Amino acid sequence: MHAECFQCLQIVRTNVIAKIKVMLTWIWADFRYSVWHFFINFLASSAATPRPLRYFYYRLFKMDIQTPSIQFGSFFRGPAIKIGHLSFVNYGCVFENAMAPIEIGSECQIAMEVMFCTGTHTISGEHSRCGIPIGLPIKVEDGCWIGTRATIMPGVTIKQGCVIAAGAVVTKSCEPNGLYAGVPARRMRDLDTTTQAQ
Repeated sequence: MHAECFQCLQIVRTNVIAKIKVMLTWIWADFRYSVWHFFINFLASSAATPRPLRYFYYRLFKMDIQTPSIQFGSFFRGPAIKIGHLSFVNYGCVFENAMAPIEIGSECQIAMEVMFCTGTHTISGEHSRCGIPIGLPIKVEDGCWIGTRATIMPGVTIKQGCVIAAGAVVTKSCEPNGLYAGVPARRMRDLDTTTQAQ
């Protein structure tokens, strides 16, 4: 009888220790994210923070950002991002990149309040349609222009030289040098590849 009680106590003790370890892991992860979030999405994102200092914070926290031309108010969910040389990001953009990386090439223009969303879920059963979370990377190649409040969905690649119209929802990859508009976005016309910028 005493041996059985001792075994029960050992099982309970093991379960309690395992739960404490899980809780401490969560607390540590939340603390680390809170520090990162404070510097990136509060200090760096502030309108009072000069762009060179904002750039310094991004580089300090291992974000591969090669341009200081990022306006205030942008939100980054994680550090898995690359923004190329001479690209410009206007205010209020959302980079939801916790589950997969986002890559933006060189000389891209990102207008106000554009959303890049890498996270989605599988479709599950009728009692809970939102299934297993998955992340799919987003890539924007060099020279693209993305209009205000466009939404770029998981797994999309926007090829070089594209223009995405304001308010478009891009659900599929875009071929080079095209104007895409609509919900969902579709190719409206081909863009000239010979004319130099004015």
